[in-house]
Amino acid sequence: MRNTPLTTVDHTPRAVIAIGTDYPPGTLLDTHSHRRAQFLYGMTGLMEVRTDDGAWVVPPYSGVWIPAGKPHAVRMQGVTTRSLYIGPDADPREQSHCDVLAVSPLLHELLLASADLDALYDVSGRDGALVTLILHELRVAPPLPFFAPIPGDPALAALCIAFLRHPDARQTVDTWAARLNTSVRTFHRHFGQQTGMPFSTWRQRACLLAALPRLIAGGTVTAIALDLGYDSPSAFSTMFRKVLGRTPSQFAETSRKGTPS
Repeated sequence: MRNTPLTTVDHTPRAVIAIGTDYPPGTLLDTHSHRRAQFLYGMTGLMEVRTDDGAWVVPPYSGVWIPAGKPHAVRMQGVTTRSLYIGPDADPREQSHCDVLAVSPLLHELLLASADLDALYDVSGRDGALVTLILHELRVAPPLPFFAPIPGDPALAALCIAFLRHPDARQTVDTWAARLNTSVRTFHRHFGQQTGMPFSTWRQRACLLAALPRLIAGGTVTAIALDLGYDSPSAFSTMFRKVLGRTPSQFAETSRKGTPS
C-alpha cells in the first residue's frame, strides 16, 4: 500500500501492516504514538526523531525501531519511507526504547517489496513468507550509534538539550560540572547513571547527530568540523571514521547515491 493513512487499516487482522509514503522536505509529524510497534525506514533523505528518551538522526538506508505506544515526533527532509506496523504478537524486538537499525541489502529489498502487500495479504502464500522473513531480519538487525539520550534529571537534561541545539566539541566536563555546582568526579558518575554512557561518548554522539544532516545536504567537511568546535577537519574525520567506519565524504557520497551499505 502506498500513501495510505494508518487509521484506515490499523485494525486489519494481520500481524504486519506495510505502507510506503512520500514526504515533502521539512514535513513535521508532531508528537504521536501507535498501538503497534513501528519500523520506519527511509530510502531517501533524512529523518530526525525525538522522544522523551532522546534524539536520533536516521540517514538513508537505516531505519528507526519505535516500540508500541511510544510517543515520538519525526521531521522528514525529503524522505520516501517504508513503514511496517507490527502487532504485539509478532513484535520481533520486544524492547521499550527506540533504536536506529542497520538495513542490510536483503532487508532493503524486502522492504521495497512490502509496499506491494495488500492489507489482507495471504498469510499462507508468498506474501506471508515475505512478512515472516522481514520479521526475522528485523530481529537480527544491529543497532547504529545515531542516538543521544536525554537524562531524567531536569538540570542535566537542560544542559543536554541546549548542547543538542548548539553542539560544541570543545565543551568540557569541568564546564558542565561547574554549571551544576558539583565536582567532576560526581558529575561523571551522575552522567553515566543518567544516560548509560560517559560524557565524552555522549558529546561525540551529539556532534555526530548535528553533522549528518549537513553532510547529506552538501556541506563541506571543513565548515562542519570547525562549526562543531573540532580543532581541524582531520580531527573531525578521525572521530567520524572511528564511529561509523567510513569518512564523512564517503558517508555523504553513499547517502546521496542511495546505495545500501
